[in-house]
Amino acid sequence: MTETQAREEICRVGRSLFERGYVHATAGNISVRLDASQGGGFLITPTDACLGFLDPARLARLDDQARQVSGDRASKTIALHAHIYSAASQFDQKTCCVIHTHSTHCVALTLRPGSEELLTAVTPYFVMKVGHVPVIAYHRPGAPEAAQLVAQAISLYGEAGTPIRAVMLARLGPNVWHDSPAAAMATLEELEETARLVSLSPSVPEPLTEIQIQELRQTFGARW
Repeated sequence: MTETQAREEICRVGRSLFERGYVHATAGNISVRLDASQGGGFLITPTDACLGFLDPARLARLDDQARQVSGDRASKTIALHAHIYSAASQFDQKTCCVIHTHSTHCVALTLRPGSEELLTAVTPYFVMKVGHVPVIAYHRPGAPEAAQLVAQAISLYGEAGTPIRAVMLARLGPNVWHDSPAAAMATLEELEETARLVSLSPSVPEPLTEIQIQELRQTFGARW
């Protein structure tokens, strides 16, 4: 993906998420890690930008050390994104996009007495397309401690043989990552939809059995 294509795709994904209610006001951010052939570094949405009305030319451009080179002032979450890229690429080398939202149902689940993971294996597509989603205890937005805990969680799950594609920041929202903006958006959509189903369920859903999960591993390569 060229830098021009990455800029356009960030704006397309941001607009889609905004128009469908996955983000609101100036919440959320999207970044792309650029290939070495494009000069490396990162693109990220500007601080306090509405994802529904992004301008490709005004996205923040940063170097490999996440120092700003051009564009509007980068989102304060760039440190978190950089930690995610560094940790996730150890298990998924093609990781090149991170999306953070304040998706309603995901956040709502963290307002209840919590567990270490946001959701159990309640649907096959959640198991196949998202996987485990560890919950990171609340820290203020942009806190460096949260970035470190996210990186630790990515390493912990990856080393256990179940690499993850999402974490949940308690009271804030999910961060998801994948090998393209479109794939990261699809992961976010599946995560939020599963959270919505659980929120609407009149009782706590029974998770899939270990036999059912093993079938998903064998048939579809689910990382659970």
